[in-house]
Amino acid sequence: EEMLFEVATLAAILQDFGVGKGDRVIIYMPLVPEAVFAMLACTRIGAVHSVVFGGFAAKELAKRIDDAKPKLILSASCGIEPGRIVKYKPLLDEAIAMAEAKPSACIVLQRPQELATLVEGRDHCWAGLRDAAIAANKSAACVPVLATDPLYILYTSGTTGVPKGVVRDNGGHAVALKWSMKNLY
Repeated sequence: EEMLFEVATLAAILQDFGVGKGDRVIIYMPLVPEAVFAMLACTRIGAVHSVVFGGFAAKELAKRIDDAKPKLILSASCGIEPGRIVKYKPLLDEAIAMAEAKPSACIVLQRPQELATLVEGRDHCWAGLRDAAIAANKSAACVPVLATDPLYILYTSGTTGVPKGVVRDNGGHAVALKWSMKNLY
């Protein structure tokens, strides 16, 4: 129930930014619950998400931005690793500066370990948007999609050239997930 609330609220926020069925969204976040909310929120409204590993440098993120051409990027101010804080926002800013495709907006989860400087007009505070959406009682309904509609893009490592985006569709993902849960786990 709590997860559904967070997902439907974030999905409504994405819709307020004009994200809809078929639009791409990059998720450049650490392993936090909000990253899961982000994936599910995109799925809820038929947007195609692409999770980019938070350890990637700006150049690698820029390549994926140029390929996916996201309408919006969801990120965080930092990630926490054993013995160090990884500042995500400067990497995101550098990647956007390098990329030819520019997202119309970024939603940034501010974490207390490292507050990020937001770029006026482009960057928005996740918590502020969430609070406003809750106050306005916003919630996004599920958008119907076909089994063959894209669900997410997963990029290859790029070690042998330009990273290639592998597109998984809704039906294929569901079938593969069911099969792997039974046969692998």
